[in-house]
Amino acid sequence: MPVNAASTAAPRPLVFAGFPASSWAFALRIWLAMLLALYVSFWLELDSPSSSALTVSVLALPTRAQGMEKAGYRLLATVIGVMASIAIAGTFSQTDGLLLAVLGICVGLCTYVAGMLDGNRAYAAALCCITVALVAIQQIDTPLQVFQAGVARGAAIGIGVIAVALVNEVLAAPNYHPVLANRIETLHRRVTDLAQGAEPASAPAAASLLHDIAALRPEIRTLATEASIGAARTEAARSALVEIVNALSLGRMLAALPAVSPDTAGLVATARSWLRTEIGRTNAAVRDSLDALHEGTRPSHAWHAPLYRSRRIATEAAARAGISFTLIALFFVLTGWPATDLCLSLVAVILALGSTTPAPRSFTLVAVMALPIASVLAGVLKYLVFNGVSEFQLLAIGLAPVVIGLALLITLPNPMLSSLGRLVLVFTIAVLAPTNPQSYDPEVFLVTSFFACLSAVLSFAAQMLLPPLPGERKIRFLLGEARRELDHLGSGRTRHLAPEEAAFRDAARIEQVLTANGAAPLDGKISAEAMRYFDQAEALRRCHAELDRLQRGPLAGVAQQAEGALAQRNGGAILAAAQALRLAAARSRLSADAAIAMLIPASRAFAPPQASGRGEQP
Repeated sequence: MPVNAASTAAPRPLVFAGFPASSWAFALRIWLAMLLALYVSFWLELDSPSSSALTVSVLALPTRAQGMEKAGYRLLATVIGVMASIAIAGTFSQTDGLLLAVLGICVGLCTYVAGMLDGNRAYAAALCCITVALVAIQQIDTPLQVFQAGVARGAAIGIGVIAVALVNEVLAAPNYHPVLANRIETLHRRVTDLAQGAEPASAPAAASLLHDIAALRPEIRTLATEASIGAARTEAARSALVEIVNALSLGRMLAALPAVSPDTAGLVATARSWLRTEIGRTNAAVRDSLDALHEGTRPSHAWHAPLYRSRRIATEAAARAGISFTLIALFFVLTGWPATDLCLSLVAVILALGSTTPAPRSFTLVAVMALPIASVLAGVLKYLVFNGVSEFQLLAIGLAPVVIGLALLITLPNPMLSSLGRLVLVFTIAVLAPTNPQSYDPEVFLVTSFFACLSAVLSFAAQMLLPPLPGERKIRFLLGEARRELDHLGSGRTRHLAPEEAAFRDAARIEQVLTANGAAPLDGKISAEAMRYFDQAEALRRCHAELDRLQRGPLAGVAQQAEGALAQRNGGAILAAAQALRLAAARSRLSADAAIAMLIPASRAFAPPQASGRGEQP
């Protein structure tokens, strides 16, 4: 996390074995929550106590708000998934091949929904698929047990959620809003520095800022579960992000104003004065929203932060996931291997979770590495550490090094190691499958470990045969959609959003453009093209909004002419319309500074590249 100047003077945090005290506290909370969940599950004699421990490992997040929001979506998705499992098993239980086809369609449908959402909402869509896999597929030969298995899974998950919430409350897990407020303040400073020239005023720098701003959108919803004032903090954080994008957009408009000439001196001076005033007002609104975030009050103006998602990309990802699952299921049908329900279940789990990441193949590769490690750890625990014992105290002591160690790995800043630690923790509990009494059948363990590893290998092989949508193609789709929206801007299709909210939606699209290639660097020409569409769309929306205010007065005719110039997308015609509007406003003794201030940047945004005097917009 970035730190501010004041925090650099604070004492260094306590460090033990290379990890700060906060990481050790997090790991201890996860271990205690897992023990509590297992103990209650054993005491209640649930059919699947390991699901409660798995829930704790899935909810292993450093702050209270993050864990509780994910827990809520986990419970909701479990209920939906169990209902879907009952419907599928009851309708297609005796249809053999048709049942597998329906399951493949279910995988594809859940993948599509996950592709249209973000954050924990996308995780909930993936978890619906996972629940169907773990309930319907594992009971594929005993459909009458689907309801019982679903109820047992739901009860175990509920116990896991309660255990996490109780331990976080008793051990005072940190709140998330101070961390989020610090990140938003850092973004605001970066936008201010960019406008003042502290950073290069280039398209890649602006696109990177928009990426970082839009990437915080899923995080702000977690505040709603943090406290009774969480909803107010969510509105404040959301409004701050929208206003920061607004400030960045206005700053780019100010930087793009043309040089003063005898013909345009009055227009440029009007635009510069208005834009500076508006930037100051926007910065004040950001500070107001940040104050509301700290105090837990609602901001003076609550903005929505709409999400952009490409239906075409989501559809193609869903088709690939559904076909991959069906091909793997067909492979097992042709080989005739017994006891492949576990493998099919894990294939669905990997495909569904991969759909929530920007790079599904990379996620599957991490799963390929994580499952053998998890199998080895589970084998060591079961046959070397526990070695036939059944006392809960020994189970707690034996789990401590593995759970705490992997939880510490999750806290590392390296995303690869953090993801590997999380998957190894989840898969270790899944392969170990703690029960009361514990089973020590080596044949069952070896078969479980083999099919678990095979599921990851087959998922990766299916993605090699049907590779995920390439990053270059995703970028082409996203830029093409931005271009088509720009062509239809002003026709009423997107006028239901305020310009500030529509700008945030465009920022979310740029965030997807920059992450389409995963960790690979993005070509500067692509960033420039994405920012050009962003600037043009912003200028058009703001021009339409300001001209709409003039349609019912003496300046209606001139405003209509300006609308016609905007429809032509001609920089010279837009500049001439701004000059005509200025003269008409002077004759009528009315103010049209806001419309003029928007028309001048629009004329620059739609000017030919050679006319701008620079090869790139700022």
